[in-house]
Amino acid sequence: MLAFITTLRHPRNSADYGRVEALLQDTLRSVSRQSCDDHLIIIVGNRLPAFELPPRAVFVAVDFPPPSTHNGPRTGPASVIWDKGTKNAIGLVAAREYAPDHVMFVDADDFVHRDIAAFVAAHPGAPGWVSTRGWIYSRRRNAYALRRNFYRYCGTSFIIPWSAYEVPPELTVTSGQRAIADAFGERLERSLEHGFAYDWWRDRGRALEPLPFPGAVYHVDTGENHSGNILFGPALPYREHLRHDYGLEPSKGTAATLWSALGPASFTRWPAIRLRQPKSFLESFSPPVDPVTR
Repeated sequence: MLAFITTLRHPRNSADYGRVEALLQDTLRSVSRQSCDDHLIIIVGNRLPAFELPPRAVFVAVDFPPPSTHNGPRTGPASVIWDKGTKNAIGLVAAREYAPDHVMFVDADDFVHRDIAAFVAAHPGAPGWVSTRGWIYSRRRNAYALRRNFYRYCGTSFIIPWSAYEVPPELTVTSGQRAIADAFGERLERSLEHGFAYDWWRDRGRALEPLPFPGAVYHVDTGENHSGNILFGPALPYREHLRHDYGLEPSKGTAATLWSALGPASFTRWPAIRLRQPKSFLESFSPPVDPVTR
């Protein structure tokens, strides 16, 4: 079985939490369209979503404090990695009782290919996969583009055996963030954060196979992206395979889509300067104190 794990940010760290939940609902619709029933969806967050969860989805509530005093989504990478990493860890703990073979972390605004669970089920015992190719999609433009080295951009990229995460047995779904961080150690950042994960698994001898199809759609221009990334340059107008493969509905009509994909917006190019990723974001981060000592 494949366990999809996704997390919700703290309501205070959003521009519009209703929008955050709407994005999650679209993501869950996408994940729930799997062509194989051998899967589970685990959502970890501070607040139960206002909408009804789909079948095979379970919600795990946490009372973690906001990772930043900033009221909005752009809190900086360290805060995001701390909040998301500890919630992903809770997702791994929650998955333990379902005994999944593999786990895939999914960002709560992305879309996943409908055949991922079937592909994983057909390859029991595999060491895992990585999405080396994937789509980046802008709902504002209703346009998209192929991205290589996709796992460097998007958190919805890795399918790893649950056992490889070596979930500390002392942790429970009620564990606090400090207990989680102490139990996972450097793995909290190195194996649960997509920007470091590929190198982490490679350096430990885990040979991840490239997923043989684009596994996910990285959704940008939402107004709630932590990174603030947008789709630059000429792009492909929305095509029906996005609906069929990923459950992604169009946001514009044909004429407006062509204008957004190939009109003036397409003249904006990718920035020439790309900042180097530091060796660690959490090394100098001072997280907030858990409100309850566990």
